[in-house]
Amino acid sequence: MGNALFIVWRETVEAMLVVGILHSWLKQHGHRTGMRYLWGGVAAGVGLAILLAFAIVGVADVLSDTGLEYFQLGMVSVAAALIVQMVFWMRAHGRKLKRELESSLADAQQNANWWGMLIVVALAVSRESSEAVVFLYGLGSGEGGNPLFWLMLPLGVLLAWGTFWLLQQSSRFLTWQRFFRISEVLLLLLAASLLVNASERAINLNLLPTLLDPVWDSSRLLSDSGSLGGFIANFTGYRAQPSLSLVLVYALFWLAVVVGLRHQARKAA
Repeated sequence: MGNALFIVWRETVEAMLVVGILHSWLKQHGHRTGMRYLWGGVAAGVGLAILLAFAIVGVADVLSDTGLEYFQLGMVSVAAALIVQMVFWMRAHGRKLKRELESSLADAQQNANWWGMLIVVALAVSRESSEAVVFLYGLGSGEGGNPLFWLMLPLGVLLAWGTFWLLQQSSRFLTWQRFFRISEVLLLLLAASLLVNASERAINLNLLPTLLDPVWDSSRLLSDSGSLGGFIANFTGYRAQPSLSLVLVYALFWLAVVVGLRHQARKAA
């Protein structure tokens, strides 16, 4: 449940960043008309995410048990891929995000095209909200009946409000750059955990061989069924008795991430 709280917190902060940039620009230039379109875009983005949530639940309800297992495998895999994509996207666009958004607003003002701004806001908010929907479905497919899991949604939003306020104060202890760097590491750990979960589902469906099971047994040091071990397992993909295929998947994931980030850094330089 801690990873669900983290996802809601991180996605909400990112959405607030986009809305906050646009709101500040509109307030600075005194555009009351633009404000209405801004909040209309926020509402439209959230509405699109809600429609996606109903669509996912609707599809899951009509599937057979085997079909549902394949569907959940696909959703968990998509969630892991989206997290990685989000990290790379923010690395590439984070520094110039404010400039790009303000440029779009200036064009909208010049052309009196506030509907264009509404679409930009709706797409930005729906992107973050839809990603959260996919992540939460992937995370909660095994614990969706737990009321504490769904309590993480309002708690995550409240925590995001507090974090956004703190970041807006330009604190030397928590800057936007530091926030994104720390959360990127946590997001990649969570993506690795989701990938391990997807691999285990693929093994159960006989889509992936175990090769060797287990490779080691570290249950005496840290069991993944205990409180601490279970939290670490859910957030990082740790397994006390992993099969060789899980170890290989985990290693290849981090190798690909490190190589990709270094390539992106060289390209940016």
